[in-house]
Amino acid sequence: MAYDPATDSATADSATADSATSDSETTDSATADELPVLPTDRHIGCPFDPPAALTALSDRPVRRLRYADGHVGRLVTGHAAARAVLADPRFSSRYELLHLPMPMEGAPGELPPAPVGDILGLDAPEHTRYRRLLAGRFTVRRMRQLTGRIERFTADCLDAMEQAGTTADLVEAFARPVPTLVICELLGVPYADRGRFLGLVEVIFDQAADAGARDEAYAGLLRYVGELVLAKRAEPTDDLLSDLASPGAAPGPGSGGPAAPGADASGLSDEELAGIGGLLLAAGLDTTANMLGLGVFALLADPGQSAALRADPDLAGPAAEELLRYLSVADPLLRSALEDVEVEGELIRAGETVTVSVQAANRDPRRFPDPDRLDIRRRATGHLSFGHGPHQCLGQQLARVEMTVALPALFARFPALRLAVPPGEVPLRERSSIYGVVSLPVAWGEEAGEE
Repeated sequence: MAYDPATDSATADSATADSATSDSETTDSATADELPVLPTDRHIGCPFDPPAALTALSDRPVRRLRYADGHVGRLVTGHAAARAVLADPRFSSRYELLHLPMPMEGAPGELPPAPVGDILGLDAPEHTRYRRLLAGRFTVRRMRQLTGRIERFTADCLDAMEQAGTTADLVEAFARPVPTLVICELLGVPYADRGRFLGLVEVIFDQAADAGARDEAYAGLLRYVGELVLAKRAEPTDDLLSDLASPGAAPGPGSGGPAAPGADASGLSDEELAGIGGLLLAAGLDTTANMLGLGVFALLADPGQSAALRADPDLAGPAAEELLRYLSVADPLLRSALEDVEVEGELIRAGETVTVSVQAANRDPRRFPDPDRLDIRRRATGHLSFGHGPHQCLGQQLARVEMTVALPALFARFPALRLAVPPGEVPLRERSSIYGVVSLPVAWGEEAGEE
């Protein structure tokens, strides 16, 4: 039977009505200093699990949370509650309305509005205009048409690994190059320029970096993409940036009013195109690279699961979905209540920031039985790793194709692939907004034997 979040939510509300009242009465009387803060020590214990303290807070799907600046908002850990918040237009994505749940070095007291072209920090109708313009370029059919090229890029990386010997850092040799080649091909970015943008993307997602350094990296990425936009307008090629820069990219009736100053018939200015291109380049590269690196780590740490994928490459699709659920590398998602909204029996007040914990929602036992077990045969559809609602990830189909091509190809080429260091020595991206591994030393060869 298909999962019905409305039914699940209603059941949960009925089962916990009494405790909800008790929790509200207790936490409403608590001072801000007595409220929990968002646990972030994910690397302690199993590197694939949410922080133990977050799991302890997941006994209720919605609870009060103390934010880094003293703001009192909400933490959402339940799957049904997360879907409800992410789909409801009464919850805003605008950056200037949000409070950060965890401290960030040099972060301003109040967040500025989203820069031009950053659709993640916009609401309708501005968000709708961009979304409508981009959605048709990221359909399942169009992304699957890239399969042949993704297979070629994957094979090239595997050939290079094989020719270099019997050991490698899988991040440098495979997990990063494959999505970098793919996103460069899609956007029309020269792969030879990767030295200009890879380091910038790394800093942008580094929560330990000073805010000024992150801003400088973002500005550098926009300058680089802006140069590409001007080149695409002058001499279009067969890629997404050229497509968006062409007169045929008009957003359509009722999608955003007149064209911006300096825009051509597409309705997008150079500044907008640079912002959109920079966002697609950064997000499309870093998230998939970390899913591949951390995903391979998880499979190698569970020999039964890696053996199953080796034996049956057709499990690649379910394996990708399960790894996306199990690892939840992009977490959390933030929203701000524009008015009073009741979610799972809890009244969220207007102005409160809501932190949606994707990793907790993806481990909700009411939605995923035995959620802490990696099972690539599981039907893991319905996970929230790509978000939900109007801001659901545009590139999700591309990420799925990349994972379903790359993972089985890797294990088929190197049947004896194994970790070259103990699992506890694999360095993790502990302070990045995109979780993953810094490096993944692996080895292969006959001495590993058959599993």
